Amino acid sequence: MTLTYSARSRAIEPFHVMALLQRANELEATGHDVIHLEIGEPDFNTAEPIIQAGQAALAAGHTRYTAALGLPALREAIAGFYAVRYGVDISPGRIMITPGGSGALLMASSLLVDPGKHWLLADPGYPCNRHFLRLVEGDARLVPVGPADNYQLTADLVARNWSEDSVGALVASPANPTGTVLSLEELTELSQALKVRGGHLVVDEIYHGLTYGIDAPSVLEVNNDAFVLNSFSKYFGMTGWRLGWLVAPEAAVPELEKLAQNIYISAPTLSQYAALACFEPETIDILEARRAEFARRRDYLLPALRALGFKIEVEPQGAFYLYADVSGFGGDAFDFCRHFLETEQVAFTPGLDFGRSGADQHVRFAYTQNVPRLQQAVERIARGLKTWKARHAI
Repeated sequence: MTLTYSARSRAIEPFHVMALLQRANELEATGHDVIHLEIGEPDFNTAEPIIQAGQAALAAGHTRYTAALGLPALREAIAGFYAVRYGVDISPGRIMITPGGSGALLMASSLLVDPGKHWLLADPGYPCNRHFLRLVEGDARLVPVGPADNYQLTADLVARNWSEDSVGALVASPANPTGTVLSLEELTELSQALKVRGGHLVVDEIYHGLTYGIDAPSVLEVNNDAFVLNSFSKYFGMTGWRLGWLVAPEAAVPELEKLAQNIYISAPTLSQYAALACFEPETIDILEARRAEFARRRDYLLPALRALGFKIEVEPQGAFYLYADVSGFGGDAFDFCRHFLETEQVAFTPGLDFGRSGADQHVRFAYTQNVPRLQQAVERIARGLKTWKARHAI
């Protein structure tokens, strides 16, 4: 019997890095020491106060569904966090708790995008953004961006790429894979560009808190009608707990609640109780120490890779990634990644996972390993470049 699957399923691409990860795991299983710079997951365990809060919730029997919008106490805690960190007054009623940042993206795209309509997205960008739009029968118009645009959509790019089927734009600050940050002025200009066209502005702030030398502003400081995606995975280090949130205009909340009730009922209950500990001073101190550690890693790896010939024109201000142009080394970026995995056991991600624009000429490094481990990686990469250049007669 031949099974036929949906066109939407066939249109959604896999993560190409997963093939490399599978091979990395095979190499490790045979005794090789693989340095993992490919996956966007911090190497720190969840902070102990959060773990203790989760354990206490389990012991107390908090294992039933919460309301679809989430635990009221957690929504209030997030609203308080916005007041302290950004100086903005957000009603807890505008905040919905979701299963990961992905759940927030699913809610926003389900609410705002009809079949055949599209958002504008920066290319390169996080691949799931465009795939979620396809899941709801919408589309993504990928707008090529580069160093001159700080790898971000601008008001001018919105104006030049807007069409009758455009209904909004999704931007990320800090961005994956480039680590660039949008300023308050840029967020204001984007907000105005979308407003005059009757479009929605959706901002992925999942890497907020992981910025170096600056604090990323929230779009809610300048646009009360924007939709904001966030997550407990990155700054708060709760990747496997699968918890995120969405801030929406008050009028949108009843529609979002209805969608949540039907799609996933509620976010994980234990995770919500554990996340209450995220905002305690003791936890914030731990998280800020980790932010400082990520800054040390960036400040080591960025000049080290540049010294080896990797072209990184824009210094990332946030997240934990370096997006490097490898065209000067010759060959294809995916083959480049495969070479270093096979010969030097260093794993990093090909640009093909992040879009179309220059994808075969770029790779992404995740500095989610400690500095001594990064030093080992750089030594291996330097050695691997010699064999790569010999192979390509550079």
